[in-house]
Amino acid sequence: MGADHEHANVDTPVPKMVAATALLGAFFIVEVTTALLIGSMALLADAGHILTDVAATFMGLCALVLARRGSSSPGRTYGWHRAEVFTAVANAVLLIGVATIILREAIGRIGHAPEVPGIPMIVVALAGLATNAAVALLLRSDSTQSLAVKGAYMEVIADTVGSIGVLIAGVVTVTTHWPYADVVVAVLVALWVLPRALSLAGGALRILSESSPGHIDVDKLRSALGAVDGVTGVHDLHVWTLVPGKDMVTAHLTSSSDSARVLGAARAILSAHGLDHATIQVEPPGGIVDCAAGC
Repeated sequence: MGADHEHANVDTPVPKMVAATALLGAFFIVEVTTALLIGSMALLADAGHILTDVAATFMGLCALVLARRGSSSPGRTYGWHRAEVFTAVANAVLLIGVATIILREAIGRIGHAPEVPGIPMIVVALAGLATNAAVALLLRSDSTQSLAVKGAYMEVIADTVGSIGVLIAGVVTVTTHWPYADVVVAVLVALWVLPRALSLAGGALRILSESSPGHIDVDKLRSALGAVDGVTGVHDLHVWTLVPGKDMVTAHLTSSSDSARVLGAARAILSAHGLDHATIQVEPPGGIVDCAAGC
């Protein structure tokens, strides 16, 4: 992949992440202040989630900047691309922590739920929906290319559901005066967040553990390489993900045929599997390296 393409991928989301962080930070101040003033657990749960959104966008921004700057360092041949993967893990931990705290506090209110005014909840929930929609639109296009942006995007989407829940709680409180609407929504928001946080953590940890990408069938890939005319063996085949959108592969092929021809055929097979970042080594049956080439 050329340097210009890599820089385009890194630079494009940066201003959007800055704008997203600013929007979420401003709304967090409004929501947490309102939650504390009226004693709303649902608003506080959503504010806690907004705080992780702010952390996600800020850390994602830092990860993207590090990825850009680190790529020119001779001591880091992969640059700082993995910084965004670590960021995703941190975001997941924050989400799990917030959800756990909210569940504990909500359970503590069972039996003596305080009365919470519904009108402020409705107003703040509507403001939250507008903020989340704006941020989601900012991050959506880049969420498939960067795990850091994806983590922030997922949290914003989940928080949109939280804002809808707060809006429903506010309407129920105003119309029925049921004191547990606030607590029920807080629990539902927490339960909505947990599986998504675990999914984000799982995806990031899969990359950090250098597991093979889920969309690559390694056995089929090995068979395809072994079927290349002249290849008698395939070993040291490794497939892993550096960051989302950049899968890597290394392979040693045993062959007594023309190395350049075997190498070209193997590269074509790997490219057909979306593996353009490849290092292939062709060896004669005796094991002495005959040709080494990277692509």
